[in-house]
Amino acid sequence: MTVLVASDLDRTLIYSTAALALSMPDPVAPRLLCVEVHESKPLSYMTETAAALLAELKEDPSVVFVPTTTRTRKQYQRISFPGRPAPYAICANGGQLLVDGVPDKDWRRAVAGRLAEECAPLEEVHDHLLAAADPAWLRKARVAEDLFAYLVVERGLVPDEWLKALTEWAEARGWTISLQGRKIYAVPRPLTKSAAMREVARRTGATTTLAAGDSLLDADLLLAADRAWRPGHGELADAAWTAPNVTALTKAGVAAGEEIVREFGRTVATLTA
Repeated sequence: MTVLVASDLDRTLIYSTAALALSMPDPVAPRLLCVEVHESKPLSYMTETAAALLAELKEDPSVVFVPTTTRTRKQYQRISFPGRPAPYAICANGGQLLVDGVPDKDWRRAVAGRLAEECAPLEEVHDHLLAAADPAWLRKARVAEDLFAYLVVERGLVPDEWLKALTEWAEARGWTISLQGRKIYAVPRPLTKSAAMREVARRTGATTTLAAGDSLLDADLLLAADRAWRPGHGELADAAWTAPNVTALTKAGVAAGEEIVREFGRTVATLTA
């Protein structure tokens, strides 16, 4: 049996300082391992226990661990997980499939074809984001991998009505809007993590898929998996979103990340016993 384990990264498996949610007294806080450095500064963490459990999971010959993220390839490659390198990684919300760290050109061409047929052009959406955003709360505007766009904002200043109007405008053009931390993502609807996960499962012959994620952009991934988990924080938790194959964890922050890796390990052990 081959088990594919596809996990979202930010605020699911790894956590910035702002997302750690260390609510316990300082003397009993977990020891942390830095797994990402950016511009010579530590950026993302796991608990040391989670890191050790993940390294153990990746050594299991029945497991194919697939990091699955909205990050660009460059952003993903800043992360240094413990254990052996993942043979596959899904970046740009499914737009890039990395095989031993190298983008798969056939996959990228197939994705580009679907987007051209089913969605409004990226340029149109990006221009609308820039025109509609208020300079009072807009900090940055970016295009990722020539596939989708996002804004970095002062979240507390963004009106709910503006976000609702943007969501309706985007949906009419085949795009999805997702608010994650200080970023507002505009992503083409066909650009999904689940499609890339299915492709990796096909290539590896995986008979069972496990997944985890916290955001609206992870919902399709969780639904496509045989078993899935979401933490007690994030867009999905805020909306009380669930599904028959999805376990809603109560833990939040970096403790949820550790619990997710535990659940992966327990489930793999049961499946392969």
